[in-house]
Amino acid sequence: MTEHSRIPLPGERASLIERASKGIDLSAIQRPHLPPELQRRAPASPAPAEPAQPAPTQAQVGDVPTVPADVTAADEKTFDPPLRPFSGPYHPVDRLHLREQCLIEPEGQVTGVLEEFRIVKRQLLLAAAESRAGIGPDRGERILVCSAHAGEGKTFCSVNLALSMAAEKDTQVLLVDADFAKPSVLSTLGLPGGPGFMDALADPCIAVEDCILGTDIPGLWVLPAGNSTGSDTEFLASSRTEIVLDRLSAQAPNRIMIFDSPPALAASPASELAMHVGQAVMVVRADRTGEAALRDALGILSGCEDIKLLLNCTKFSPTGRRFGSYYGYKE
Repeated sequence: MTEHSRIPLPGERASLIERASKGIDLSAIQRPHLPPELQRRAPASPAPAEPAQPAPTQAQVGDVPTVPADVTAADEKTFDPPLRPFSGPYHPVDRLHLREQCLIEPEGQVTGVLEEFRIVKRQLLLAAAESRAGIGPDRGERILVCSAHAGEGKTFCSVNLALSMAAEKDTQVLLVDADFAKPSVLSTLGLPGGPGFMDALADPCIAVEDCILGTDIPGLWVLPAGNSTGSDTEFLASSRTEIVLDRLSAQAPNRIMIFDSPPALAASPASELAMHVGQAVMVVRADRTGEAALRDALGILSGCEDIKLLLNCTKFSPTGRRFGSYYGYKE
């Protein structure tokens, strides 16, 4: 299913896959920063002085935001509903459908695919832990899964990573379907549709927590893509995106967010999503993805500081490694 060795570069000996952080020097790429928000100008004639009030330390979860008296109707739209835990309806994940798609089956037998993704997730979880400790890139708990073109296995890898990480004892996983034009996470898991990520970006009155779907897999939550618009990229480029993403992790510091992105060379939202994550996994299909397409896709995701490569659709290994050959794991 997946192998992890070096991606061939010109002049080097060919190999299968290499995480971009080792094979491609991205240290010179700086993540762009958004300009600071405009500050509100004080009124020309100050109102009568009021008794000084101590500044609030930190908003408590569940507090209703207070709108200042001088805020206009247009500004009032930027105030979000109060934070609250995920409390959406729980839905069973179709295990038979997972098995038919060769995906990891929770509570099922150990397979070669499961062992492969155990290795893949360990590197991602380690980077997320280092990010929380202030080592390495920020936002390491946000992981973007992308590919150069459609049909290279990004949703397959996104769902398997989410299922594998949800098995961790100290980790929650939120799988976000960010492929707004062609969402497929819900159909892959056998979950019903509903409002989602794009709806929360487009309407400040919608609490993104209300769009979350619970599952009968412990530790796994799903955020649907929501209703697609003609301005998906523009909504992602707005300052509200960071507000919505912060809400998703505000109450669970151990929560990992996995974003199933559109293909980098087929849709523009991938480049904007890369600006909001700390890690990106580029899925490379062994029999399809060309080196030129891969390099172009990596350039589009340059807003992310830590990019790793994952080879898909191959069982060949130059070292002869094959999970399951010794312990009898099911392929």
